[in-house]
Amino acid sequence: MAGRKLQRQTVVESATDELRRRILSGEFREGEALRQDALAEEFGISRIPVREAFRQLAAEGLVTIHAHRGAVVSSLSPEEIAELFDLRALLEPDLIRRAVPRIGPSDIAEAERILVDYSAAIDRADLNAWGELNTEYHLALYRPAGRVQTLAMVRTLLANTDRYTRLQLAVADGTERAKAEHAELLDICRRGAAEEAARFTRRHVLEVKRDLLRLIAAPAEEAPAPLAG
Repeated sequence: MAGRKLQRQTVVESATDELRRRILSGEFREGEALRQDALAEEFGISRIPVREAFRQLAAEGLVTIHAHRGAVVSSLSPEEIAELFDLRALLEPDLIRRAVPRIGPSDIAEAERILVDYSAAIDRADLNAWGELNTEYHLALYRPAGRVQTLAMVRTLLANTDRYTRLQLAVADGTERAKAEHAELLDICRRGAAEEAARFTRRHVLEVKRDLLRLIAAPAEEAPAPLAG
């Protein structure tokens, strides 16, 4: 509304949303440096919320912060997403199928602890913690399989897909679904349903892949109203 100053958080969120839209639409291209001063002037805001927006986008994996170049647009490759998540869909169901019969009370307790922290991270929108706890959670459930080499490969895949997963959570309304699906998977493991856990894991991984590919392929939406404040 004209003449009404926005609250700082609203300005930061609006700047983040607009910059994210431009990156995902291809308006800002891979490797392009984002100019803080120019964007602040364009949006009619100070540099501080733009800088905070850069930090948020860095946590989502959309930009990388360099000491001398500032915020630079990261690569978002549909081919890489497809390959990495297809590999996860091959390896992770097998791991959890083997792990479920061996999962003990201490493994369940560890997964429960991680889920509590994960939900808290989601509630406070801590993207970096989401990624770390997501990896911890999956590895806690897969570790009882005793497949050291496969687990190492999956650990690498989880690290390589972390920024994509955080993007999916942040943009594709994935947070509440992620909480529910992680809790459901743990319940399946408690019941000792190995084949069901494998099917669920495969579906979960492929749904994240689908969401990401749709997100990147989606045409740009109309730009929001100019920022004020």
